[in-house]
Amino acid sequence: MYGRLIAPEIEELIAARDFATIRDVVLDWEPVELADLLADLREESRVVVFRLLPKDIAAESFSYCEFDTQQELLHEMAREEVGALLNDMSPDDRTQLFEDLPGNVVSELINSLSAEERSIALALLNWPEDSVGRLMTPDYVIIKKHWSVQQALDHIRNYGKDSETLNYLYVTEHGTLIDDIHIREVLLASPDTRIRDIMDEKVESLLATDDQETAVLAFKRLDRFALPVVDIDNKLLGIITLDDVLDVAEEQATEEMQRFGAVEVLDEPYIDVPLFELVRKRATWLVVLFLGGFLTATAMSAFSSTIDTAVILALFLPLIISSGGNSGSQAATLIVRALALGEVTLSDWWKIMRREIAVGFILGLVLGILGFARIVIGHGLDGTFHPESTWIVATVIGLSLIGIVMAGTIAGSMLPLLMKRLGFDPAASSAPFVATFSDVTGIVIYFTIATLLLRGILL
Repeated sequence: MYGRLIAPEIEELIAARDFATIRDVVLDWEPVELADLLADLREESRVVVFRLLPKDIAAESFSYCEFDTQQELLHEMAREEVGALLNDMSPDDRTQLFEDLPGNVVSELINSLSAEERSIALALLNWPEDSVGRLMTPDYVIIKKHWSVQQALDHIRNYGKDSETLNYLYVTEHGTLIDDIHIREVLLASPDTRIRDIMDEKVESLLATDDQETAVLAFKRLDRFALPVVDIDNKLLGIITLDDVLDVAEEQATEEMQRFGAVEVLDEPYIDVPLFELVRKRATWLVVLFLGGFLTATAMSAFSSTIDTAVILALFLPLIISSGGNSGSQAATLIVRALALGEVTLSDWWKIMRREIAVGFILGLVLGILGFARIVIGHGLDGTFHPESTWIVATVIGLSLIGIVMAGTIAGSMLPLLMKRLGFDPAASSAPFVATFSDVTGIVIYFTIATLLLRGILL
């Protein structure tokens, strides 16, 4: 926000070639603020400001930039500048950048790294995509259990500068992770206390081959800022920090919302997605829903004689169908999210079914009473129905709403579980199927009840 306000002034300083003033202005900014400023500058001005930043600040600011801005900066800078920037970036941020670039570009950028950083980059990229290994960083502080607290503190002063975080220190023996110790425990201990005396050996860790969703759940469960990453032999490979996990959680939540809205996942920010790509992403499920509408039309045609005889029933059809769809969407949303958070599993299906039957009945009863009252009051106000049919039509509406809302909640709660059981993404498939199911079942329930109760009266 602040960057947008000051960007015009920076542009004027660039035009006047007053680089000293620009450097004085931006040096007091946080890296995330500098990233916002770079995004608000014209393309040709970005690299000018970026080159004025000290190397460490430039590398951190670069990691906060949007992917398009990162690409533009890399394109504008000389090869030596790119190499220096990538060498100064944290390994996990650099890996995330490489994941989004074409393979041939990544190969060229890796060759611009120093031998040590190239080895680290290749090691991280060698882990499966979407694995914890892709998120970890090798920048952490190792201490030994036989050290004194004073030795540990001296070691931190000498080697802790480049660590991703100093919140936790990692105790290893021959490369095997033994424990992690919060820095508070070390700072509060007597200088001559041995590290082994403040260890509890209850370390929690992640496997490098774990998927990133596992990391999100682990951080939530343990309420930690950082977790160690090990291999199958419990050898310490790196650490993963909360900021990386938050990025994954945000990405997963965004994908889930898009899928639940019957849209294929967008690979870029909405505003940057090409028009025809946006159409393609939205067309698939839209076509599925459109074809599902034919089932609704088929159900309607089966009751065409009923509609011809009692046209008044058609007036309440949108009300009936929408109530089932709304209740189904509510249930599906709750269950999809509960599945994502690990609050429920497939084995809980019967417990969920019982709850939703009860919830559906109560909700249907509430809407049924409102629908019943609408018919009765409507007759009193405008005389919509014949007096002898008012109460029976009101009963049809009331009973139909109870049945349809119950059907919607059951479908909305069970379809995500069924999709997960079949190996499909619950969020991607639940919404369109719930909508189609609710439409068809709503019509069948409504006209079936109407046929039974109105025979000899309106039919």
